Amino acid sequence: MLTLMRIGLIPLLIAVYFSSIPYAMPIAAIIFTVAGLTDLLDGYLARKLNQTSAFGAFLDPVADKLIVSCALVIVVYRHPSMHVLIPALIIIGREITVSALREWMASIGNRAKVSVSYLGKIKTTVQIIAIIFLLWYHPFMGLPTYEIGKWLLDIAAILTVVSMIDYLRAAFRSE
Repeated sequence: MLTLMRIGLIPLLIAVYFSSIPYAMPIAAIIFTVAGLTDLLDGYLARKLNQTSAFGAFLDPVADKLIVSCALVIVVYRHPSMHVLIPALIIIGREITVSALREWMASIGNRAKVSVSYLGKIKTTVQIIAIIFLLWYHPFMGLPTYEIGKWLLDIAAILTVVSMIDYLRAAFRSE
């Protein structure tokens, strides 16, 4: 249910981000943050209550990739910049590549070789924080959130490439 809720937050995130309501971008950042927290809660509860399913294991990463990709696209659309576009393309391209790699590895019985790594978790954390800052856009308590978000997105893009290379190496070593 939490995963489905996260997917359901995507249209709300987009609608709020592009609305003319006061503080639309910070509210969109909060919606994105809530989605990220539901992902953590979902994983915690699934393990704690031993309530995992094949469908949930499939849908959870799809929900993550959908909301991250949508958030990156709307930020680039609203504030076109090569400094954000290039890392966004790298991140989205990596997500597609690693998803296809995992599917292929599962089809040949080696899915475990490309399971989520510690580096992948660090990449995801940096990426989520970067997107929150980019969505917020306006300075917060004197901090230039958008600029910080751009630099964090660069770091996430670098981690993205490194983790993708690790996954590709693991996959081709096992073949």
